[in-house]
Amino acid sequence: MRIIELMKIKRPFVSLEFFPPKDQALWPRFFETVEKLKTVNPLFVSVTCGALGSGQEYTKEITIRLKKDFKLEVMAHLTCINSSSDKLHSLLKALLEAGVDNVLALRGDLPQDKTFDYKEGEFKHASDLISFLRKYYPQFGIAVASYPEGHPESLSLEEDLKFLKLKLDRGADFAITQLFFDNNIYWKFLEKARNIGIDKPIIPGILPVTNLKTLERILSQCGASIPEQLSKDLHIAHEKGGAEAVKALGTEYATMQIKELLNGGVPGVHIFTLNMASTCLNIFRTLNLI
Repeated sequence: MRIIELMKIKRPFVSLEFFPPKDQALWPRFFETVEKLKTVNPLFVSVTCGALGSGQEYTKEITIRLKKDFKLEVMAHLTCINSSSDKLHSLLKALLEAGVDNVLALRGDLPQDKTFDYKEGEFKHASDLISFLRKYYPQFGIAVASYPEGHPESLSLEEDLKFLKLKLDRGADFAITQLFFDNNIYWKFLEKARNIGIDKPIIPGILPVTNLKTLERILSQCGASIPEQLSKDLHIAHEKGGAEAVKALGTEYATMQIKELLNGGVPGVHIFTLNMASTCLNIFRTLNLI
């Protein structure tokens, strides 16, 4: 079922993002995490793939298993920058045959390989992928990424919002935001989006901080910011109590963010789980979402 239709039935909702391990030896532990978080009864779960679509076969296999074995509504991350129509047809047909009919349409990271010619690529933007999907696979539900602080490659937030509108106008059903740590950033972004005619749902994406090094790596890649006071508090927590203190503070902060967003009327919240079952379950128990 298309996720946009499920959103009409259940509000507010929570959805989860999983990061499938490339090492298949770790898959049993991963599926244990999925089993634990299934108790949250998420509206849907998404499954990431690596840069440039690396690990796309793993993503496909895990997506199908989550649909068939765990009976979850699944959304596969689908990147296009290093792909072709033939590859996409093969993947999408396999997903449909397994009953998976939702994708997150992404451009994907630009390759660092100097031999790769971006201008020669069949797909250059997520909007190209959306047009392809709507032409050949109109039955798919489509989500897209949005950036409350602007995409790292965009000249301005206003320019980035125009690209978001283009993706939605070409047929995407809704957007999920990149992570943010100040809810005011989300509300201002939503207001600007509405002001330029975007009326489709924009679901806030929340990352519970569980590790400082992981946080720093993610921030360097996505261009999101972190409030100065929160950064200071996390570092103090690390100095005084180590990794567990950081995780406790990160869990508390994410719980506060989610509570404020739900009270503010968002249709739902998407959690970047980092496959951390205990952290997510603690948040949901505190918010009485289990």
